[in-house]
Amino acid sequence: LPRNQYTREAHDRGVLRRRPLFTAVEPDGVREADGSFTPLDTIVWATGFRAALQHLEPMRLRNQLGAITMRGTQVAGEPRVHLIGYGTSQSTVGANRAGREAVAAIVRQSRF
Repeated sequence: LPRNQYTREAHDRGVLRRRPLFTAVEPDGVREADGSFTPLDTIVWATGFRAALQHLEPMRLRNQLGAITMRGTQVAGEPRVHLIGYGTSQSTVGANRAGREAVAAIVRQSRF
């Protein structure tokens, strides 16, 4: 992330913490590189144009045809997972709109 006023303030508030990439996604959270487990309510994965989703395979998000069925930005079978930049939100304009939709959905379903 770029260092700007927004990210500095988020870091200072303790809501933005940089950590190494997790090693596995599990049904209720992620497995960290050190083996510890972090429970999560929501995962947002900004896929970009070349969706790299192999790390999500343990969650069995694909249907019988091998596709991931989406409902807006959320995976239909796992609404805690949002794929921004996947499917219909691949364009820059679509990703911006999808990002706003995902934030609204996450706030609705979270404990915030």
